Amino acid sequence: QVQLVESGGGLVQPGGSLRLSCAASGIIFRFLTMHWYRQAPGKQRELVARITSGDSADYSDSVKGRFTISRDNAKNTVYLEMNSLKVEDTAVYYCNTYARTDYWGQGTQVTVSS
Repeated sequence: QVQLVESGGGLVQPGGSLRLSCAASGIIFRFLTMHWYRQAPGKQRELVARITSGDSADYSDSVKGRFTISRDNAKNTVYLEMNSLKVEDTAVYYCNTYARTDYWGQGTQVTVSS
């Protein structure tokens, strides 16, 4: 049974930082591309960052230079380090991967507010 479990969300002031984690089980993690998506209220879910099995990373323009995605294959975990957070980064953040079908975590809320 595949499970993706996110953690690390919370309330932070503008300019602050958070580190999200997504622990995976039931999949051969090291072979898979992992994604972080987010969905703000009233908006569509958008891709924030992805990291391939070879550690190649891509980012949306809105987070480039502020967010860093990384992975630890020994821990079956993918991370999203978020710095210089803005109010518009407020959203539920989801971990995702595709292995014959899409798998999603339950999401973790990130709120950026003063």
